[in-house]
Amino acid sequence: MPVSDADLAIAAARAGCDVVRARYGGSLARFAKSAFDFATDADFESEHAILQVLRAARPGDALEAEESGRTAPEAADDSGDHRTWLVDPLCGTLNYAASTPLVAVNVALRTDGVVTAAASADPFANEVFWTDGHHAYLRRDGSDDRLAPSAATRLVEVNLDPPYPNRPAFRAVRLLADDGFAEHFRPRVMSTGLVLAWVAAGRRAAYVSDGHPRDSVHFAAGIALCRAAGCVATGIDGLPVHTGAGGLVIAADQATHGRLLALIRRQFNELAS
Repeated sequence: MPVSDADLAIAAARAGCDVVRARYGGSLARFAKSAFDFATDADFESEHAILQVLRAARPGDALEAEESGRTAPEAADDSGDHRTWLVDPLCGTLNYAASTPLVAVNVALRTDGVVTAAASADPFANEVFWTDGHHAYLRRDGSDDRLAPSAATRLVEVNLDPPYPNRPAFRAVRLLADDGFAEHFRPRVMSTGLVLAWVAAGRRAAYVSDGHPRDSVHFAAGIALCRAAGCVATGIDGLPVHTGAGGLVIAADQATHGRLLALIRRQFNELAS
């Protein structure tokens, strides 16, 4: 029986997780990307394991991977984008290299511009958050439970990593010093895409980030999970994701989303005045 795209995403993410667990805490070679960004040989090994799984099962699909870039089968059409797998083999490399086990392995399938299957796996908790494009689940200990967003924790994950395309009008770090934020929320800064899955699962009330997440291997799986779970997702200006000013405000419910957007708009209004 053919494996479904969702099951393939899970299998590929788990293959990457096996590498990430095996290499954790050991000596890692580093390959600089910029002054503050690098990959390790664990990133490359995890990516290789993931791509092997995907190529074996879907040889006709294109691949977009964090470290090796884009590859497409020779038979692909000119667009090469009907089916593309987006792969982030180790989301949270800086955490991982510092022996901090807060990372994710992300695999998503984009079909005609829409993510139709995705998995975001935690190598250390042995949890896989996954979606078939319609519903979102947590697979743990052989069973699947539907993800249910909740704002009960009042914890908001804030991405403070660059780039900051909307500065000086908006800086995510300014949220942390806003009395309006402190009145309703408490911040967390984990620096891994795993937190998007946590929003979908009710472990975080929301996630806020500047930047341009379109076609990002870091964000594709997490955004798909949140949407399938029923979260409220927009850019930082309240427009649909991937439009307008960009960025992300993803919240468990409309009330949380509205409060965060109001705080962000305050920053834009202050600059305008």
